[in-house]
Amino acid sequence: MMPEPLHFYFHSRTKLADQALNQLMDTTNSNPEIIHESMRYSVFAGGKRLRPVLVMAGAEICGAKAERVLPTAAAMELIHTYSLVHDDLPAMDDDDLRRGRPTNHKVYGDAIAILAGDALLTKAFELIARNAKIRGVRPQVIPQVVSLIAHGAGTFGMIGGQVMDIKMEGGHWKPGKGAEQMLRSIHKHKTAALIRVSLEAGAILANATPVQVKHLGEYGEKIGLAFQIADDVLDVVADKKKLGKSGSDARNKKLTYVALYGLEDSKRRAIALVEEAKAALASFGKKAQVLKQLANYIVERDH
Repeated sequence: MMPEPLHFYFHSRTKLADQALNQLMDTTNSNPEIIHESMRYSVFAGGKRLRPVLVMAGAEICGAKAERVLPTAAAMELIHTYSLVHDDLPAMDDDDLRRGRPTNHKVYGDAIAILAGDALLTKAFELIARNAKIRGVRPQVIPQVVSLIAHGAGTFGMIGGQVMDIKMEGGHWKPGKGAEQMLRSIHKHKTAALIRVSLEAGAILANATPVQVKHLGEYGEKIGLAFQIADDVLDVVADKKKLGKSGSDARNKKLTYVALYGLEDSKRRAIALVEEAKAALASFGKKAQVLKQLANYIVERDH
């Protein structure tokens, strides 16, 4: 269970994110209708909205209102969703369920699912550019935000991590120092990169100092790694109906924290990362309360 202050914060910011996504995305009446329907199918499939909430949190802890960063917050959810649509494809994880619903390619076919993912990624950068028109945003910081997010989503971030993850599938790894380094590198790029840049982008749009951006980035990387460890644990122990997916890691013989370290050691590693993440927020004082609570919740959640 989320503590009450975090529950209130997360609920209110998730509502803002959903409203922004609904307003900023094309409707299912837009031609060609099937691609917009497919895009919205996955975006509104009940995700946690963690990344857009972190964009808002990064801005708010630096003194700006959440509304200032809504286009970029929405963009981060589109990038995350595109990665899931592609991740579920037969050529990748070959999953039938996502968030308790049939995956995009099961409903619309492989070709439309691929194009929907491409369209979500493209739309994301249109929305980031739109953020220049929001009152309080200095237009000159938008190229910095675009570069930051593109780097976090690309071959030196999420895509690079995904490639390393694929190369390790099928049991193509042996326990040892090499596997430990590879595992951390995979998840630093595949999962933590987008979480880190969500916070950094929100801070930059709020005209934060370089030191503030740095500390939020450190926090983001730590909670990103903890989030992935928690996901690895849940893939093994969680109720699959509550989790909303089938749990394909073991089937694909992936290199995961649980496969390498076991359940209990994995949990301890996640808790240690959460403590490091909270320590990175020391300079923000009491303003960091919600982000500290969020760090705790990441390793306590059950789905």
